[in-house]
Amino acid sequence: MRKFILLLLFVAVANLTQAQELNCSFAIDATQTGQPNLQVFQTLETQLKEFINNTKWTNKAYKNQERIDCNMSLVISSIDGDNFTGTLQIQSSRPIFDSTYDSPVYNYFDRQVNFRYKEFEPLNFNINNSESNIVSVIAFHVYTIIGLDADTYIQGGGEPYFEIAKQIVNTAAGTSFSGWKSKDGNQSRYQYNDALLSSVYKEFHQALYKYHREGMDLMASKPKEAKEIISESLRLLKGINDRRPNSYLVRTFFDAKSDEITAIYSGGPQVDIVQLVENLNRMAPTKRSNWEEIKF
Repeated sequence: MRKFILLLLFVAVANLTQAQELNCSFAIDATQTGQPNLQVFQTLETQLKEFINNTKWTNKAYKNQERIDCNMSLVISSIDGDNFTGTLQIQSSRPIFDSTYDSPVYNYFDRQVNFRYKEFEPLNFNINNSESNIVSVIAFHVYTIIGLDADTYIQGGGEPYFEIAKQIVNTAAGTSFSGWKSKDGNQSRYQYNDALLSSVYKEFHQALYKYHREGMDLMASKPKEAKEIISESLRLLKGINDRRPNSYLVRTFFDAKSDEITAIYSGGPQVDIVQLVENLNRMAPTKRSNWEEIKF
């Protein structure tokens, strides 16, 4: 009887420690509107923060310590009645084994954020019905965050979540809002998701896994080997760059990783950096100032 009670207590505690997938900080900056103190901005900020953190996005059971750390910053540039225009900066990270360090994974600046919103209207996500564009935009990035995070732990682990993001794209493409169609430019949500699911960029997922799981997670115990593996992962990205120079997918990778890569190769055990720096300059020439710091 005592064992049975203990078992029930264990199950109860386990259920209490299960959590949603994201631990996301969310903020709205409405300074550009000239009306930054309107209550509607505060209400929307609260609603979106609760929507992101309290929604169960997958059927996977997460513990509190397994939640993905991320932050989103919505900058509202204009408001006209119920119509809002702005940009959204999204960043996410994942912890590195045997360390207190969090490695940046996703760094995306979404310039195509337009939506209609009435204060206190419910924010409900329905993958088959794009009732609210801001909900669709947020859900798209949530599933992309979860997918990229999964890719860093399991080879190909992110594909199911990228497929869900694709469903969101397909549903939202039927609206008048930008960012969801092939014609919306080469830095749209459509283009990013299309690249994530395209065989043309298959090395990206291999590189993401090798960089984090076989490289960064080894850094505490075998730093030289870890650095060499990270170099190998970056060579995989060069294969993409050779076929598709200046691809948006590779650019977003270096938006997240340039500072980290510079730090990795600026100290610790020596490894060959000549070819590495050459590859980095070819793949991410706009980060040249970072690569010039790699001299160790």
